[in-house]
Amino acid sequence: MLFSRSLQRTLLKILSLFSLVRGYNIAILVIAQYLTARYILSPETGWWNLVFDLPFFCIVAASALTSAAGYIINNFYDAAKDQINRPKKYVLEHLVSQQLQLVLYLLLNLLCLIFASGVSFRAVLFFLFYMFSIWLYSSWIKRLFWLSNLFAALLMIFPFWGITLYLENFETVVFYHAAYLFFLILARDIVKDLENLKGDWVQRYKTLPIVFNVSITKTISTLVMLFCFLPSYYLIQEPLGVMQYYFKAGIPFLVFVLVFLWRAQDQKAYLWTHNLIKFWILIGVLSIVLIYQNP
Repeated sequence: MLFSRSLQRTLLKILSLFSLVRGYNIAILVIAQYLTARYILSPETGWWNLVFDLPFFCIVAASALTSAAGYIINNFYDAAKDQINRPKKYVLEHLVSQQLQLVLYLLLNLLCLIFASGVSFRAVLFFLFYMFSIWLYSSWIKRLFWLSNLFAALLMIFPFWGITLYLENFETVVFYHAAYLFFLILARDIVKDLENLKGDWVQRYKTLPIVFNVSITKTISTLVMLFCFLPSYYLIQEPLGVMQYYFKAGIPFLVFVLVFLWRAQDQKAYLWTHNLIKFWILIGVLSIVLIYQNP
């Protein structure tokens, strides 16, 4: 019985750590970076060469470690509002003490710099800038409505800029892909502000729904999602194989999301809208492997 309880506590702490560092998001980030490198940035490079490219692995590992550390420090600063918006998630993630969270945050960043040093000094500077930007966002910028959403979206695509610099592919189609992802993430972040309205208001965050109102925030989110159609129009013209259908299907899908968003009235409905956008981002990541498949 005692062993069973000890095992249960251990499993709960592991689950707490997984939730704390957003293990699901980190796994998707790593997969997305490898798929992006293999099929978009360096299509002439085979899987064997890419997997055994040690500097590239170090960049991906550093990106994952910095992002995981970023989720921890963001959780640390958002603890008070998360207690209001997500009480169950708050309880789970705080099975790990805040002191231990900060130790883990420093350890992950240190490991990131060790991996980055295996690439170059410029890589170390790149990830130092990334770390500082995440801390700045979590501690201050997140409370500024005119900057927080844009900054959050840029931080999410920053790791892809790292592998783009390493593989030195600056073709126009790469920036179309980046723009599409950026607008999806930005729209998702704005919807997330609607979802977190109660906690943000109590903690005096200056988010769009608080500074303006829910209706104007929905309008802004609608415009951002409509901006996704611009890069998707150009990407549909590119020789992307079966993946072109992802961008074609994105038009009716995002229209459906917008209808759902405008009908949403409570936190649960906004969470569904948020998850629908996350789902479409995940489908986009997985569909990268279809680029060279003939339609």
